[in-house]
Parts: sequence; C-alpha cells; structure tokens
Amino acid sequence: MSIETACLEYLDADSVAIHIDRGGLSGILFVKTSVDCESGGLLEGGNAIRPIALKAVSAIAGALPGFPILATGGIDSAESGLQFLHCGASVLQVCSAIQNQDFTVIEDYCTGLKALLYLQSIEELQEWDGQSPPTIRHQKGKPVPRISELIGKKLPSFGPYLQQRKKIIAENKLKLKGQSNLQGTELERKHFAPKKPIPAVKDIIGKALRYIGTYGELSNTEQVVALIDEEMCINCGKCYMTCNDAGYQAIQFDPEIHLPTVTDSCTGCTLCLSVCPIIDCIRMVSRTTPYEPKRGLPLAVNPVC
Repeated sequence: MSIETACLEYLDADSVAIHIDRGGLSGILFVKTSVDCESGGLLEGGNAIRPIALKAVSAIAGALPGFPILATGGIDSAESGLQFLHCGASVLQVCSAIQNQDFTVIEDYCTGLKALLYLQSIEELQEWDGQSPPTIRHQKGKPVPRISELIGKKLPSFGPYLQQRKKIIAENKLKLKGQSNLQGTELERKHFAPKKPIPAVKDIIGKALRYIGTYGELSNTEQVVALIDEEMCINCGKCYMTCNDAGYQAIQFDPEIHLPTVTDSCTGCTLCLSVCPIIDCIRMVSRTTPYEPKRGLPLAVNPVC
C-alpha cells in the first residue's frame, strides 16, 4: 500500500486527482504546515493553520469521493477532529497538541468524539452546540425572565432601572414559588435516551461536503438578520458602534435606556454578533421581509468626486 504526502500550497484538487490516478496510490496525507516562499523555511503549523487544512481536505474529498485522506493540521480537540471528518477525512493525525501536552490527549479526543456522536442520537439535545448546552437567558450569569412580559415595558440593567428590575424579579420569584408549593412540584433531573441509531464514524465522513461551494451557488433570497435579547444585553454599545462605523447603520441605540434595536436596514453581516461580549445575546434569524439593501444616496444626489 502506498500513501503519498503532499501540500496543497503547490497542488490544486484537480492536480492531486490526476497525480493519484496515475500513481495508483491507496491514500494521501496532506501536510499543511505553511512555508516561507522566499527562504523555504517552515513558518507555522498546528491550530493556526486549521482553516487551510480544512480547505485542503474538503477540496480533495470533493474531487475524489470516498478516497482515503489522512488529515493533519490543527486537530486540538474532539470538535476540531469532527470538523475534519465532516470535510471528508478518513483518518486523523495529531502532532502539535501532543507536543503541547502529552499523549493522553488522544484518549480525551476519542472519548469526546464518542460523546459528540452519541448526542446526535438524542432528539431533545439537538440545540446543543457539541457538548455545550444552549445558553439560558441571563443577566451577568443569573437567570432572568422577560421583564417586558411582566410589566409591559423594557428596563435596562443600570442605575435606577436596575433597582426596578431587581424588585420585579424578586416579586416574580415569590409568585412562582407559591405556585410550585401549591402544585407540589419538585425539580427533577431529566433523563434522555437515544431515539435513533448512534451514527458511526464512517457515517459522518464527508457530511459537510454538500454545503461547501462558491458564493455564486448561494441563494440571495435566504437572508438573516440580527436578533438582540434585551434581557441579556449589558448596554455596552459595541453592537451599535460597529454597525455605525463598519456596517449599514442598522442598529439604533436608545439615549435613555441604552437598549439597541435592529432596524430593517440590517443585511446580516454578523458584525454585531462578532463583537458582542455576551454569548448568544445576539442571534442571527431568518429575515421575514424582502431583502432590499440600502446602498446610500444615489450617485445623482451625491456624485463621486
């Protein structure tokens, strides 16, 4: 059995396919360490080159469906290993992660991969992100209800508004506690059982290939917009600033209560989501209105110098 080692810095997917066809190889290993074109020395490897390695694996897997690929370059967790499998890799190679720690990380990766595959068989946990549960609505780590549903208006979490929030939340907790005592309910740990077969590794190889393509293959009718959870917002204004200076000025910031509001000008660029310090405070949801981006003033009104 012959396995070829190659680098996609110098070969595209079609060239590799021809090379394999002529050489009669049984598999291919892509070494994705970046190389200095001037000196020929190695520059970087490990986790920093994972996007390049994923591109290489998916390109070859797309050109040669079912061909054995040994992936390497940035596998430092079970989740990143799963990414390479989804891109078409058959076998995973780990180097930098072992150098940073020791060989026991392999056992962690195997256990984590088994857990990720197991979670896919439980329907109640489909909203989980890998082994991470969905983020509950909270304010600085403490679960909170929707204030607007309790009193009919919005309240931020600073100054005198914060004192009002605390009072409303405390009254709501007492009300819920009284209802639970009357009903005699107790919190119980939920137990979930698989309702469909647990996928094997061979079942997930190349799972993401059908979603990989060029921009021209995307549908311009499927647009998303930002949705801000005001109860989780800490009123920092970062979403407003980035949208105002680098986006489409689609976020309005209330001058009194400091709560952001997304308007119809949103194009779904995800800048606000990227800079928001609170995980899942901003989510991207499907647009329900026609997509009509605003490109500014017409040239006839504001000519270019």
